[in-house]
Amino acid sequence: MMNKMTFFSGKKSFLLLGVILMFSFSVLAEVSKEEKKALIDLYENTNGKEWGTTWDINTPVATWHGITVKNDAVVKINLFHNNLQGVLPSSIGDLKNLKVLNLAFNQLTGVLPEQISYLENLVILKIEMNKLKGSLPDDLTNMKQLQELTAFNNFLSGGLPNNIGDLSKLKILNLSSNNFKGEIPTSIGSLENLESLGLFENSLQGHMPAELGKLKNLQELVLANNSLDGAIPKEVGELVSLRIFQVQNNGFDSFEDVHTIKTNSLLVFDFDKDKIETEPEYKDINVYKTRVANTVFEDEE
Repeated sequence: MMNKMTFFSGKKSFLLLGVILMFSFSVLAEVSKEEKKALIDLYENTNGKEWGTTWDINTPVATWHGITVKNDAVVKINLFHNNLQGVLPSSIGDLKNLKVLNLAFNQLTGVLPEQISYLENLVILKIEMNKLKGSLPDDLTNMKQLQELTAFNNFLSGGLPNNIGDLSKLKILNLSSNNFKGEIPTSIGSLENLESLGLFENSLQGHMPAELGKLKNLQELVLANNSLDGAIPKEVGELVSLRIFQVQNNGFDSFEDVHTIKTNSLLVFDFDKDKIETEPEYKDINVYKTRVANTVFEDEE
């Protein structure tokens, strides 16, 4: 009996030792010098010593707050609401394996470095609620894997990229509350996976592109508080998944061509009743004049 007990006790100890060793190896696994330098650059350029939760850069990278390492590569940075102050370094583009970059709700300033477009494996980019300025990088559409891009409440300017449609995997695009100008690119109709489009409160001009009608998965279309004009295109009536539709505080003057929109599926429909000469005869929903829906901000875990 004692021999069996000793055997089982020894077996448990061996398994426990194995688990401890596996954990130790995962913690001690080190990323490349290039990736570590890029992280240290981020730390130093954004006043890392004053972060809400700071880093001990003398410890393994895998132990640093908000950093996820997999197969000796940095795959995720989540420094949401962590008091980052300063500019993003160009070396951010050296984190080639990065899939998630969440720097939302901080005090980042300056422009987005062109090198951010080198992150071709990036799936989620969240930079909302900062003080970033300048235009979106020219090569932004190199990030072909991108599914979520949220940059609302910054000071970004310039035009929307004409080739925005090349980001074919995008599901969420929110560039609201910035200083973007010009027309909405027609290529936006190529974002066939898009579920939410937020361009609220910019200085966009021209007509609403008919190509929006191609977005069969679109559930939220928020274009309020711009300088768009003309008639709402009939193609909007083809947005069978639409639940939130906000176009108030623009120069739209007619819904005359929109006859097929499924009004009983809309949860929010906001437009300027006093500016529309030909209104849609909608009986199935409550229409609110010049109302802004609440925006929910969430940490990306």
